[in-house]
Amino acid sequence: MSTSAPTRHVRLLAAPGDRHDEILTPAALDFVGHLVDAFVGRRQDLLKERRRQAIRLAAGAPLDFPLATAAVRADLSWRVAAPAPGLSDRRVEITGPPDRRMTVNALNSGARVWMADFEDATSPTWDNVIGGQLNLLDAIERRIDLTTEAGKEYRLGERLATIMVRPRGWHLTEEHLEFDGRPVPASLVDFGLYFFHCAQRQIDAGYGPYFYLPKLENRYEARLWNDVFVLAQELLGIPRGTVRATVLIETITAAFEMEEILYELREHSAGLNAGRWDYLFSLIKTFGHRTDFLLPDRSRVTMTAPFLRAYTELLVRTCHRRGAHAIGGMAAHVPGRDLAAHDAALAEVRLDKEREAQDGFDGSWVAHPGLVPVCREVFDGVLGDRPHQIERTRDDAEVTAADLLSVRRVSGPPTPEGVRTDIAVALRYFDAWLRGQGAVALYGLMEDAATAEIARVQIWQWLRHRVVDQETVLRLLDDELAALGAEHPWAALDEVRALFERTALEPELPLFFTPDAYTRHLVRHAEAAS
Repeated sequence: MSTSAPTRHVRLLAAPGDRHDEILTPAALDFVGHLVDAFVGRRQDLLKERRRQAIRLAAGAPLDFPLATAAVRADLSWRVAAPAPGLSDRRVEITGPPDRRMTVNALNSGARVWMADFEDATSPTWDNVIGGQLNLLDAIERRIDLTTEAGKEYRLGERLATIMVRPRGWHLTEEHLEFDGRPVPASLVDFGLYFFHCAQRQIDAGYGPYFYLPKLENRYEARLWNDVFVLAQELLGIPRGTVRATVLIETITAAFEMEEILYELREHSAGLNAGRWDYLFSLIKTFGHRTDFLLPDRSRVTMTAPFLRAYTELLVRTCHRRGAHAIGGMAAHVPGRDLAAHDAALAEVRLDKEREAQDGFDGSWVAHPGLVPVCREVFDGVLGDRPHQIERTRDDAEVTAADLLSVRRVSGPPTPEGVRTDIAVALRYFDAWLRGQGAVALYGLMEDAATAEIARVQIWQWLRHRVVDQETVLRLLDDELAALGAEHPWAALDEVRALFERTALEPELPLFFTPDAYTRHLVRHAEAAS
């Protein structure tokens, strides 16, 4: 059994791995322990409040801009911190898991920023979590070059993307580390280990410790992160305000508190991002019991839908009136060998990015290096030599609570092909995730945990409202499992089926598929591994 000394009550429960000792030093675990000791209670309180809010909204409570913070929204004098080094020009950002090959490709991609994603694009096996930390450390130290068994070389170039790290959300735990007999919050593990090893290194290189914050539901969760940043900087002797963080607005409740979230993080803020896939997931999860929130196939709910237009226009207006960057949503297309399909996908990406740039966004996301040039060309055409367009305050964008919730104009039942696609995507993603792969190319799109969440909650919603019958879903489930088994004979079909049934077919909808699946399938304590 492998355990560490109980520094600050943190114990290592995982079996040792290659070079893990470089990350899991006693000092690093002690640092994480300080953070957990200071904030674990508040995290628990906030998660309880999430559940209470979900119950209130399910019972018909209205969702609106908070009256208690009207003064914050009305006060036009406050601004967020000025852009940090490497974060002024963010016209193209690429996202992906911090595996070794993706790290090199993303940093070399020509994007201005790389979001190293420990959350939706990473299946949180212990090797992936610690291996990702090692890859970031090696990249910063410029010792990450590799040659594959096939002889392909991966080498860092001269001009690299700025690194931003997305830790896992507040709702997740890391069960390979224990604090006072309980799993450690995964957010503090991912943040703490990177901050401890890389913050000063990044400062010395002329940048800083930069982050993306996922799944926030309200201003109090942003305040918690700000306090984590303050303590972390204090513990390591780093000047307060060095950290920068962009918040993904990817929950429906956070959309009503954008200004408050910026306000809470203002000394550490690097703006907001339109996390549109998780936003749709959150909308269905929150209001899926209501017939007026019945959404059709995911492919038919585009960013031109009125409620999504309201969301993105409010985000740009909110950011720019506070001096913050507004970053657009993901282009998930994966370039393929079919030339006609490739050209059609690029044309679709171009239209999406043109809309964002014209609406005032300062940059946008892509999931594949092959999409960097088209995104950069679009934003170059709007920005020119300017690093951003924050001066466009979008005072013309008046968005009400009703606008954010105006789903009826796009609501409706799914198509038969939409039902099959959701089942196929969920099953194939679950299979990959259980095998340790968190970003998967499926049907020409890069799918991650967010899109798998949409797929399974849509099936749940359609069943609930009886626009699809159980018999049809079960027949398609059998068909797609058979197809998956034919494609991947090694697939654990029984585990995949059970995961789908637990998360999409039960009367009570699980809030996320990841916590239970992680505990059941990915946790490998030292006793079990030996």
